[in-house]
Amino acid sequence: MSGAAVGQEIFFEPGEGTALSARGSSMLFKAVADTTGGAFSLMERELPASNRRPPPHRHQGPEGFYVLAGSIEFVVGAQRRIGGPGFWALVPGGIAHTFGNAGQAPARLLIIHAPAADAYFVELQALWSKATPPTPEEERALMRRHGLEPVEADPPRQ
Repeated sequence: MSGAAVGQEIFFEPGEGTALSARGSSMLFKAVADTTGGAFSLMERELPASNRRPPPHRHQGPEGFYVLAGSIEFVVGAQRRIGGPGFWALVPGGIAHTFGNAGQAPARLLIIHAPAADAYFVELQALWSKATPPTPEEERALMRRHGLEPVEADPPRQ
């Protein structure tokens, strides 16, 4: 996606990176599987005030969120938290989660996925670029192809 290879130095100015969009939000990837050997991906994401959320899901690796602007609601397992600028949320692998804009204006955050998840978002953009939005089943099928397990709710921890 970036044209750089693993082991190469990469520097991006503000607004640079690999731009994608889906579900009404814009994503700017600063690190992708091709540049990190698949270890992680890092994106800056802007969420509109519409608060359209990803379906609740879990996956093998951890995912971290750092709020840059606005207010984000995180639902992680049985916990629900709202965080503003400077708020950090870490979702361990295997825990169901989702998130969305909790405010009346666009919100921005950094998201790190381990292992890298940029390939999923490339396909997600293609799915959402069609004339009509995808069905929930189409989106869940895409998630499953990339190791994300859609869930209704996370069972209580023992």
